[in-house]
Amino acid sequence: MASGCCGAKKQKLNNSSSVPCNTMNGTENTNNIHHSEMVAHPDMGFFCFDVLYCHLHSLEPPKTPDFCNDPYPLFVTWSMGRDRRLRGCIGTFNAINLHNGLREYAITSAVKDTRFSPITRDELSKLHVSVSILRHFEDGTNYTDWQVGVHGIRIEFHNEKGNKRTATYLPEVAPEQGWNQIQTIDSLLRKGGFKGHVTPDIRRSIKLTRYQSEKVTVDYQEYLNNWRNRTSC
Repeated sequence: MASGCCGAKKQKLNNSSSVPCNTMNGTENTNNIHHSEMVAHPDMGFFCFDVLYCHLHSLEPPKTPDFCNDPYPLFVTWSMGRDRRLRGCIGTFNAINLHNGLREYAITSAVKDTRFSPITRDELSKLHVSVSILRHFEDGTNYTDWQVGVHGIRIEFHNEKGNKRTATYLPEVAPEQGWNQIQTIDSLLRKGGFKGHVTPDIRRSIKLTRYQSEKVTVDYQEYLNNWRNRTSC
């Protein structure tokens, strides 16, 4: 099941659901309170660039990569320029083998995120890509049973018509926006399509799942340097 993770630009909370994905360089363990071997690796970002490059130039897909192929939920985020303007972010909460998952979502997030026009060849040199590997899913006891800056959250709720809806923010969203727990929950309800007045009872009715994320981000110049090193061997 695919899901968008974030919106188009950084903003103050104003009953809107558009928020950005973080785009820090290198390998980042987002204040992970679970201590286990890292899964995310910069090679995953280089592979996403390979996949997108081949797609945009109508070339054969890249060969199978060497990194881990275990199944995990994941998100791929493309951003552009010095201000890291979001260009696409789509992923899945289903555990999917990383090789096929990154092949799929590198393209899906780049050209099928309906919030944006498809990424073009001319934009390649300005791009950054982030791969978020989601881990350590836990049911929250209530809507405050999570930590800002540590957990991503996924909520389930019923809208005004009684229809079940879901929405998620990755762990970096709340601290990047400067939101506390209540602001994050209220924004996430809006993102999920809740249009009514958000009351304490509405918040208490939420079913919350918290999770953590390992994230790597690489830019085009890093990708190009890596490609040159690989092809010179």
